[in-house]
Amino acid sequence: MAPPRASWKGYLKIAELTCPVALYAAASSAERIALHLINGKTGHRVHRQFVDAATGAPVERDDQVKGYEVERDEYVILEPEEILAAVPESDKTLNVSAFIATSDVDDVYFDRPYTLGPSDRSAEEAFALIREGLRVADVSAVAQTVLFRRVRTMLIRPLESGLSATTLNYDYEVRAAEDAFADVPALRIKGEMLELAKHIIDTKRGAFDPAAFHDRYEEALADLVKAKLEGRAIEAPKPPKPQRAADLMAALRESAGLGPRGPSGPARKKPAARRAASAMASPRRKAS
Repeated sequence: MAPPRASWKGYLKIAELTCPVALYAAASSAERIALHLINGKTGHRVHRQFVDAATGAPVERDDQVKGYEVERDEYVILEPEEILAAVPESDKTLNVSAFIATSDVDDVYFDRPYTLGPSDRSAEEAFALIREGLRVADVSAVAQTVLFRRVRTMLIRPLESGLSATTLNYDYEVRAAEDAFADVPALRIKGEMLELAKHIIDTKRGAFDPAAFHDRYEEALADLVKAKLEGRAIEAPKPPKPQRAADLMAALRESAGLGPRGPSGPARKKPAARRAASAMASPRRKAS
């Protein structure tokens, strides 16, 4: 297998220690099924074309420039050379500014994952020193560089025999969680109901295995294409039946394997969960 192509090459710099490195994309969408836009009458590919919003006339590539809207339909035009001049000049240096605990960075700031490795044999010792230093100290490095014409902040961590380098979103790009949760009431769940919820979580504990998850959309598209090529009839999937809002206690009992009328099967081996379910069910009987 041919080695992956580096997305970027430069130098990882920590104080006076400099190590030539190469950056590789850690995730790719190249394996996804690609669907093309086709003219249904002729069967030919359709190509997109830019047109003037007011006149509808096609706009040639050389006439396309970028602009910033200052008022409705009024733009400040930026010429390509002006934009290029404004882009920070790259010195190809991934300059480490601080070492932090990885847990200090909320996942919401993670943008795109990369892997980082030495770019030539002469860099292997310096690279290994940086990797093992991070691992022994149990820290991550925060660094900045110009990547694809933008100044990017990266979080660098040990990963097997190399390093992972994740670009981070800037603070202004991250939406405040409080805005999304503004209408969520501050309810407290406690007692037997919480005990039963913990029991359900414990019975489903496991380890993350990315190979266990399948892209059902991609699989469905592959089956559809195969069926069309083979001339087989295509059965549309049946829509899921609408579910009524379940009683919370009944849903918890069913999830724990206790059933609506009492414990059954393996749940008999869970006396704590059974007592919790019984205690929670008793007020319902009194109310009737």
